[in-house]
Amino acid sequence: MKYYINKIINSEFDAAIEKVTEALKEQGFGVLTRIDAHDKFKEKLDVDFRKYTILGACNPKFAHQALLHEDKIGTMLPCNVCVQEAGEGLVEVIAVDPMASMMAVENEMLAGIANDVKCSLTKVIEEL
Repeated sequence: MKYYINKIINSEFDAAIEKVTEALKEQGFGVLTRIDAHDKFKEKLDVDFRKYTILGACNPKFAHQALLHEDKIGTMLPCNVCVQEAGEGLVEVIAVDPMASMMAVENEMLAGIANDVKCSLTKVIEEL
């Protein structure tokens, strides 16, 4: 099973992060965390790596609903959305597929919420 939703777009890297952040906001998500993997790898390992940023996105409404039905689900929050260089002038945007990650949780009450989150994240990716 594919565990992500993705799209390659024509964009500069930093502009893509701005577009993704705005698209997430339009779907009710805020970015809680940002990890610039390329910078961290250079700092901690002294290795060069392509530009790769992980955005920890959270929609409070969906998170609240999920936590009401499964108190340990916070281990799978927030939803990660990654932005990585994919060639000159190209950027790939990848979001977790919450339906795939929810397969590990045996709680039928989460299926509808996970589907709603997937629809929202899919809309974010498609509209870039």
